[in-house]
Parts: sequence; structure tokens; C-alpha cells
Amino acid sequence: MSLSMYEASVPCLVRMLDNLRVILGKGAAHADAAKIDPVVLTGDRLFPDMFPLTRQVQIATDMAKGCVARLAGGEPPSYEDTETTFAELIERIEKVQAYIKSFNPAQIDGSEQRAIVLKIRGNEVRFTGQAYLLHFVMPNVHFHITTAYNILRHNGVVLGKLDFLGAI
Repeated sequence: MSLSMYEASVPCLVRMLDNLRVILGKGAAHADAAKIDPVVLTGDRLFPDMFPLTRQVQIATDMAKGCVARLAGGEPPSYEDTETTFAELIERIEKVQAYIKSFNPAQIDGSEQRAIVLKIRGNEVRFTGQAYLLHFVMPNVHFHITTAYNILRHNGVVLGKLDFLGAI
């Protein structure tokens, strides 16, 4: 039996966002326990030319909602990128999870060859649905969640591999 496009996208994205939500929750708890202004952590970055934690979460969630919408043949909703607190970032994750869970397998299965066209830095990039999911969306979501994890870990938040992977 082959893996469907729905199974390869929606459940995986929901799980990764669940794990990100847990990671952010631990970041909030750490800030509270250490008496650190949480905005110090949400605004931090690993290197000056990298995006801060807030933007890492925004990109990961944008990738997830964009993926599911485009595989279903639609356009994703646009969200304002105004989050600055852990609570606002967690709320954004939950909003995106609810959105992507609203799709059913019939809307996404069979999208392997669907033409996906994106504008990236002013250039038009074309994908098939399967290449978009496997070679663009999933690596990007993993990258931005990993970077969010690393920002918090670098700041002393006690996180382990299972926080990233989730319950096995």
C-alpha cells in the first residue's frame, strides 16, 4: 500500500506543529521560572543575519498552511505576522493546526502531479505537488522548527530530542 499525499502531509504537519507548541511552552515556562522577559527569548536569534524565534514560528506555520491549501488546489489564508509573545505564537500554531485539519483526504489525495507555482524572491518556481511537499515544504518546516528549538536551547531552555520528535 502506498502512502497518500494526505497521509504524508496533514498528520505529519500537525504532529510537527504539536511538537513546536510543546517547545514554545517550555520556553515560556523557562522565562517565567528564570524571571526573564519572554520577549527576550521570542526576539532572539542564533546569528545576526538569521530570523528571530517569532519569525521561525511564522514561517513554519505559513509553510504548513500553504502546503495543505495548495495541494488541495487553493490559496492559503494570509495571517498578520504580529506575534511577539509565546502565547501569541502558540495561538498561531493552534489556528494553523485547526485550518489544516479542516481538509480531508479527498481534497489532497491525487495531488502528486498538481502544478504548484510560487514566487520566491521575485522568481517563479514550479513544482509538482509531490516535489513541493517532499522537497520544499517538509525540509523548510523541519528547518524552521529546528531553528526555533535551537534558539531556545541556546538560551538555556531544557529541551531534548524527544521534545523535537514528540511522543513515540
